[in-house]
Amino acid sequence: MTINGHKRMRLVRAGIDTYQQPVVYMHRDCDICRAEGFTALTRVLVCSGGRELVATLNVVTGDWLGPDVAALSDEAWAALQPEPDAWAVFGHPDPAASTQALRAKVFGQRLSDSDLLGLMRDTVDDRLSDIELAAFVTACAGERLDHEETIGLTRAMVAVGQRIDWGGGAVLDKHCVGGLPGNRTTPIIVAIVAAAGHRIPKTSSRAITSPAGTADTMEVMTPVALDLATMRRVVEREGGCIAWGGNVRLSPADDILIRIERPLDFDSDGQLVASVLSKKIAAGSSHVLIDMPVGATAKVRSRQSADSLEARTMITARVLGLTAAVVRTDGRQPVGHGIGPALEARDVLQVLRGDANAPADLRERSLHLAGALLDIAPGAVPGHGRARARELLDNGAALRKFMAICHAQGGFSEPVMAPHAQPVLAMRGGRLWDVDNRRLARVAKLAGAPRAAGAGIDCRTRLGAQVRAGEPLFQVHAHSRGELQYALEYTAEHPDIFSIEDR
Repeated sequence: MTINGHKRMRLVRAGIDTYQQPVVYMHRDCDICRAEGFTALTRVLVCSGGRELVATLNVVTGDWLGPDVAALSDEAWAALQPEPDAWAVFGHPDPAASTQALRAKVFGQRLSDSDLLGLMRDTVDDRLSDIELAAFVTACAGERLDHEETIGLTRAMVAVGQRIDWGGGAVLDKHCVGGLPGNRTTPIIVAIVAAAGHRIPKTSSRAITSPAGTADTMEVMTPVALDLATMRRVVEREGGCIAWGGNVRLSPADDILIRIERPLDFDSDGQLVASVLSKKIAAGSSHVLIDMPVGATAKVRSRQSADSLEARTMITARVLGLTAAVVRTDGRQPVGHGIGPALEARDVLQVLRGDANAPADLRERSLHLAGALLDIAPGAVPGHGRARARELLDNGAALRKFMAICHAQGGFSEPVMAPHAQPVLAMRGGRLWDVDNRRLARVAKLAGAPRAAGAGIDCRTRLGAQVRAGEPLFQVHAHSRGELQYALEYTAEHPDIFSIEDR
């Protein structure tokens, strides 16, 4: 590749986390910036030690960086891996090969499989800026990806990442579309399905905008940052695992697109289906259950939206050789009692241990979904899965399998709750008829979740319950009094998180 710039600059580590986006920092008085015409947000080619990287330029105007030094963000440093005291040359990168396809999609044209493959290659190679990726995400929003494009995008995401080969036989998996606080069925389902003798290597995400992801909840109890070799060893030994997917990067293009999509908050069935199924295919799954909560403040908000998403999911799965089933679940209110890593982990353990205080809704939802997954496994007798799941949960086999998986992943720890707690009281009496899931999740985040694992909410009030004024609606847990106060002030500002009326 031709490099226009010829001057070198010494590289240092900036010590700045830019979350998946490689960034290079240069002083505004730098000779290379002047010679090459580099300005803020310019895409810059960085070459050092036989490696090259395309990064976004941030211009420094203060005195923390000299004009003869370039600093790399943590992401850029990890990608380039420069030697100590390394130098680099800088220039303008060649235009991304997929730019024409991106422009075509922006103007409403249909993309071929080769177009989509080129876009995903340039995405993982950092050839496209965040602005260009945002344009692609926007152009695909709504219904602007048809079924064939959805299939092509899924294939492309798989092609530019690595895949796990588990050998012969079925590999089961489960995914939740999301949007529902406390819906922590995955650890229970994995334990049940693995106890039934099936393979279920589950990779899960950490929270990005929610109070807890499955990986955050599991990390309270056992290590989840497993590399591929460790993950394989755990699965070969116990039949299942629950690992953080970010450590194996099975669909890196999807990880990047999710980073772009989150702040935009666009709904795109095509990208959602491609995101979910590309990760399942990359993980080596053959049989997949999709949990789709439907509710006004869940991710899928209406029956019509659920119909559309389910149809697209099933068509794409069938074409790509996956056996799939979609189960619609109640998305009107949180699941379980806890919202936040340790509180959700407590709920999971109570269900697995058969504790009398275990949240009944989490137990029943887990049995329902585990049974549906067992029903699509090879050789299953349809309709018998739930009874088998209940048997494995009630006789302790699921608990024993869960503990064995935890010990294989590195050991087990009991969850610990945050030390400060205070209830939020009902301002009026009446019947609870609606819950704003998003604002309730916001309270848990203000209390410190998921960064503070013991923080969050303990919520035991359910739709239809008769509430008296002054009774606790939920309890906020926090590691500091300041965070507790922030969360309580938010509840005071939004008294409609729980809608209570005389109806």
